[in-house]
Amino acid sequence: MNKQTLGVRLWALKNVFLLWLASPSVIEVNERRCVVRIPLNWKTKNHLGSMYFGALCIGADVSGGLIAFHLMQQAKVKLSFVFKDVKASFLKRPEDDVVFTCEDGASIGETFERAIATGERQESTVKIVATCPEKLGEEPVATFELTLSLKKK
Repeated sequence: MNKQTLGVRLWALKNVFLLWLASPSVIEVNERRCVVRIPLNWKTKNHLGSMYFGALCIGADVSGGLIAFHLMQQAKVKLSFVFKDVKASFLKRPEDDVVFTCEDGASIGETFERAIATGERQESTVKIVATCPEKLGEEPVATFELTLSLKKK
């Protein structure tokens, strides 16, 4: 388990137990992109043998939010961040581990800077693509658009 995954899981254990239960693994996080894996197992599987949509939303939440969290750690600035809304399209049954990729780091960075500069709540849309690389390669099983809302504490 890498340092970033451990950090996410410890934070989740303290703050969002359901997130901890989903056992996300951070594959990559930086100021440009974030990639997170949620395993398909008895905790995340629905009655049809595919990933439960709630677990899919957890993966989108983590992959979209970790870039903002990463930027806060780098800048040593505290921001309140939350997702204001979500739009999801479920395209195929995710019957294996799901990888969530967010490549909206530039947009999140701009929103982050505006929130610091203005002290006011700032928002941007964050896009996440979910895939099952072991079974379907890069073909999306779901896509998400979440509105990230940031405000300086």
